Amino acid sequence: MELVPRILEGDRRALARLISLIEDNGPPAQAALAALHPHTGRAHIVGVTGAPGTGKSTLVNELAKGFRRRGATVGIVAVDPTSPFTGGALLGDRVRMRDLAGDPGIFIRSMATRGSLGGLARATGDVVKVLDAAGFAVVLVETVGVGQAEVDIARTAHTTIVVEAPGLGDDVQALKAGLMEIADILVVNKADRPGAAQTARALEVALELGRNNTGPGKSAGWRPPVLKTVALDGNGVAEVLEAIAAHRAYLESSGLWNYREQERARADLIGALEREMLARLLARMGEAALEEWTARIVRREADVYTAVQAMLESL
Repeated sequence: MELVPRILEGDRRALARLISLIEDNGPPAQAALAALHPHTGRAHIVGVTGAPGTGKSTLVNELAKGFRRRGATVGIVAVDPTSPFTGGALLGDRVRMRDLAGDPGIFIRSMATRGSLGGLARATGDVVKVLDAAGFAVVLVETVGVGQAEVDIARTAHTTIVVEAPGLGDDVQALKAGLMEIADILVVNKADRPGAAQTARALEVALELGRNNTGPGKSAGWRPPVLKTVALDGNGVAEVLEAIAAHRAYLESSGLWNYREQERARADLIGALEREMLARLLARMGEAALEEWTARIVRREADVYTAVQAMLESL
């Protein structure tokens, strides 16, 4: 595909064009991804997640500036929610990051979820691979901000930053049960607001309570730091950049970098298999059969699991 050599040479128009093809999920995109695959595996993928209103976009904006000051090129994938009514998306992250637009070392792509759950769009992982192959040293992935469902980022990123902010009620309780398990770095943003110290202490307590629950891809050798920032004016961002660098060094020295790469590849493979098998099943079975089984389930003549078994056995 003619886009591939242009992307490897840093052509931004070719990069944007391929990402659009990936979002449309066409065969040309798959061929290009196959050609680019040998050039991936170099970027540090950093996920930024957390509840809405915590200032994730502003923090990503400041992190990108900080990486650029250190000489690293940065790709940004900002995932925005899709309207359930129109199918469109505001793509507001690109608006909030407009002051980065003139930097040739930064590439920003906003993506709509298009119905995908888990905080990421279906094509996010493939877009990250393209940015990696294009030579960006760091790829920042900002998720939608939908709460505990946002664990998909842990399968995509090497380093996951969970952002909290004071004054959001029971969000820390939610973090204990959900996002705490995926956090490599915890950031209390908007730390100039009342209650920031209390929020930070609550996160420290939650970490202490869960200190023996390291989980897959984790290790007792890394304790997520709790850092306070005021991203709007850049305060504390340097400390977050240091923590990101320290976490990468830890992953590489402990062998967890390779583990996470393997888990990401496995998740990609399973996801692609699920999509392809479903598409082939529906193509062979036909829309009419699907509608008939749906009607039978509604009439209580069959349940979902019986229908699935029957459809699979018919093949």
